[in-house]
Amino acid sequence: MRRPFGQSLRLGIAADGLALLRVRGWPRAGVEVLAQPAVEAGAPDALAAGLRALLAEIDPRGWPVGVVLADELVRLWQVPPPQGATRLGDLQAAAALRHQHLFGAPPVEWRISADWDAARPFLAAAAPEALLALLESLAREHRFHLVEVAPQFVAAMNAWRRQRRPGAWFGLVHGGVLSIAAYEGSVLAAVRTAVIPQGADRDWLEAHVAREALRVGVGRPERIQLCGAAPGGWASSAGRLKFACTLLEDDSADWSPHVRLARTGVGS
Repeated sequence: MRRPFGQSLRLGIAADGLALLRVRGWPRAGVEVLAQPAVEAGAPDALAAGLRALLAEIDPRGWPVGVVLADELVRLWQVPPPQGATRLGDLQAAAALRHQHLFGAPPVEWRISADWDAARPFLAAAAPEALLALLESLAREHRFHLVEVAPQFVAAMNAWRRQRRPGAWFGLVHGGVLSIAAYEGSVLAAVRTAVIPQGADRDWLEAHVAREALRVGVGRPERIQLCGAAPGGWASSAGRLKFACTLLEDDSADWSPHVRLARTGVGS
């Protein structure tokens, strides 16, 4: 597939499906869905077979490819830096120990990346080593440029970073799950994830945010800013005094969940 100037590919990977998009930049920005094959979730080597078949069909040779991993495939956690930490190795060791404490095992089969910070708690993410190695192997085999691999929540946070208002929390709704970044002032205090009950309304959101603030040990936010497929009824309305809610994206587009995954952060 020949690559026009200013275009790239965006690949979304979830346990039950894939989506490949062509992203157009200047002069006419937009997204085109090239393919969205289903994958048998949990079947051995299903993702590998699906990726190989997709890339063989599309022929991405020479294209820059960004990858977004569904959050169910990765692990996210907050790491308090050890006192007196001065080296990257100190922070990496702290992230590995925190991973073992939270998930019950050392991250032997996971590759950790983070916003390393020796002065304040930082967000760490771990992706399966086997999946990352597969993507790197496919990039060599099909001769495309693997420019980025990011968890969906991290991609969303980065895309909307400049729009986050002072005192606001940030959230992503995807696949019936709400992931929230709770802040204390300008400092990220925790990342919390919860399944959204069927028919959850604004009252549920307010109760959920209040509970999470207590669990994290921070004050309730003045505002929560949500991206993804958030229900329209969660937006602020007259008379709401507990906190405001801003929906950052228009949910009217008829995107499938896998296409939504792949386009996270595009054109935000």
